[in-house]
Amino acid sequence: MSTTEKFDCIVLGAGAAGMHCAALAGARGKRVLLLEAGAKAGRKILISGGGRCNFTNIHTKAQNYLSENPHFAKSALARYTPKDFIALVEKHGIAYHEKTLGQLFCDGSAQKIISMLDAECRDAGVQTRLRTAVERVEQTDGGFVVHAAGETLTATNVVVATGGLSIPKLGANGVGYDIARSFGLRIVEPRAALVPFTFSDVDSDIWSDLSGLSTEVIATTATQLRGPAPTFREKMLLTHKGMSGPAVLQISSYWKPGTEVRFDMAPGMDVFGAMLEANDRRDDASALYLLRQVLPHRMAERWLEQHAPNDYKNASITKLEALLHAWPITPAGTEGFAKAEVTAGGVSTAELDSTTMQAKAVPGLAFIGEVVDVTGWLGGYNFQWAWASAHAAATAL
Repeated sequence: MSTTEKFDCIVLGAGAAGMHCAALAGARGKRVLLLEAGAKAGRKILISGGGRCNFTNIHTKAQNYLSENPHFAKSALARYTPKDFIALVEKHGIAYHEKTLGQLFCDGSAQKIISMLDAECRDAGVQTRLRTAVERVEQTDGGFVVHAAGETLTATNVVVATGGLSIPKLGANGVGYDIARSFGLRIVEPRAALVPFTFSDVDSDIWSDLSGLSTEVIATTATQLRGPAPTFREKMLLTHKGMSGPAVLQISSYWKPGTEVRFDMAPGMDVFGAMLEANDRRDDASALYLLRQVLPHRMAERWLEQHAPNDYKNASITKLEALLHAWPITPAGTEGFAKAEVTAGGVSTAELDSTTMQAKAVPGLAFIGEVVDVTGWLGGYNFQWAWASAHAAATAL
């Protein structure tokens, strides 16, 4: 049976952004309803950071995000910083630690972050309804009507925090994009980001049996995707399907299908330089000995098998060294949304007010978190965008 209830705000999606927004709005005295299609809130939080939730990064800046408008995230990020979320974590007595590159993780389970957000919502009087899939949203003279699970719900404001398309087994779907399109808002084509690469058949024959080997690299791509791609110095991991590891996940967000990714396999090192000495041996065995100093032995052997020069004259050694620092691989593709940590693209930032996250053409309708065309680097940046965009939307209600 259809019923009608009226709220100040209905938040769609009980993920990181949605739960935080609902709690903040409720704390400001708003009557808030939080709707979640799944059986549990925060399911993606639970698997994040290896189950420990990399909940923010202390070095967060707008430069750590990919968007059609690289300036869009600045306002929200400036008004709700990592320190603000850390204060909330500490208020709840959650122990945490810093890993590399400013990444903060829970000492224990990621469930602590979910429980914290749950508690904040309860304390703020937020009503949460699980297993309540949203069907559509319509605008009325007094606000909005939300049709969900046979119910007709009305609200002055609606916040869409439904996420992207990544990890569909956790319930990801395109409903947030459908809602945006229904109001005439433009969508930047969604694509898998922070995702492993797959090998071509040729490269698979060469490398796939070395699955599990990893090494530190600098990864980059020449793709001009909204400006030059940055470089990432982290680990690269060979898999039975292709390449993964932090460096690969990072550069995947900037990669364009059909283009090369380049890896510096020995950052900051002159590997074959010793062979240029007059009295040094110049042959495959010598080259392999030097390469084994910087790469796992089996990786070094395979790499040299593929790239050993016909001779070891000075020019050939110099060319081999250059190749080691700019080794090109053209991925066949990626492992797609099933393995992507986030979705790049989404609701165009040109459609939204950066201070309120509301659609310029539809006041009262906001979009936050992953559903928006703002995609962070690996390492806590996407969570910080979730918290910051949620705060921007909540304080505008």
